[in-house]
Amino acid sequence: MNTETKQIFQKSKYLIGGLLLLAMIVTRGNITAHLQDASWAIFFMVGFYLRGGSLGHYAFPAFFLAAFVIDLIVIDAVNGGTHYCFTPSYPFLIPSYFSMWFAGRWFANNYQESTLDLFKFVTAAFVGTVVCFFISNVGFYFFADKFETMSIAEYAQAVAKYLPGYLKTTGIYLSFIGLVHFAIVHGRNLLNPAHS
Repeated sequence: MNTETKQIFQKSKYLIGGLLLLAMIVTRGNITAHLQDASWAIFFMVGFYLRGGSLGHYAFPAFFLAAFVIDLIVIDAVNGGTHYCFTPSYPFLIPSYFSMWFAGRWFANNYQESTLDLFKFVTAAFVGTVVCFFISNVGFYFFADKFETMSIAEYAQAVAKYLPGYLKTTGIYLSFIGLVHFAIVHGRNLLNPAHS
């Protein structure tokens, strides 16, 4: 990322953080049934955009804490305090979401505003999503206390069918944010050629 582009997003990082938090509240909090949970894409974008200074140091834990609080509120308000997925395996969401954050940070550190960036973006998003899916499901299998009679191979076969859905949802959100990013950077260059 060139210096001028970095400055644009550094100056806007609190606005970006607020918008990402709002997106998490709306999609994770079941405020609308028409939107899939954007949390995985949000953690990727937290890694990409919210860097440097105290915000960069605390962004991941702050967003994980927000996700946890949203879950507690939704589980209590909607499900009477219980939920199939809220088990002793929940802490495995920390390394799961961290893999998405790390993928976003890796992409930020390798982003050069070149045609190769699309390949890097897709690769980082794909690998981050697969690793996130793997960690969360391994944790769920071993610590949720729900699969005593199911072998790990049977479990893997049962949950593998959900991976394409996670890739699709995460990919749609990241593609949308990527298009907005592209429009901001290149729209600015078109309006002011001196910055390109």
